Amino acid sequence: QVQLVESGGGLVQPGGSLRLSCAASGSIFSINSMGWYRQAPGKQREFVARITTGGSTNYADSVKDRFTFSRDNAKNTGYLQMNSLKPEDTAVYYCTAQIVPVADTMRFYWGQGTQVTVSS
Repeated sequence: QVQLVESGGGLVQPGGSLRLSCAASGSIFSINSMGWYRQAPGKQREFVARITTGGSTNYADSVKDRFTFSRDNAKNTGYLQMNSLKPEDTAVYYCTAQIVPVADTMRFYWGQGTQVTVSS
């Protein structure tokens, strides 16, 4: 059974940094693109960042130049480095991934989410 597990969320002051991790586990043949979305209270879930297998990235305008998405393919893990955090970055952050399980077809997976709170 394939799972995505996020970690690294927490409370940080404005201007601070956090690094989120997204670890995929289980019987995995390959992982294609990975992504991060976030959902603030009372708002719709929104795209944050995406990374391809080869490491190409794209970001939402609201986080560009502040967030960096990287991945370690050997560890099946993605990382979202978040710098210069603002109160408006407060949200539950969800990891996504296109994963091909062993002896199965590609599926789209979501993690359970990790809370990020930016407040003084």
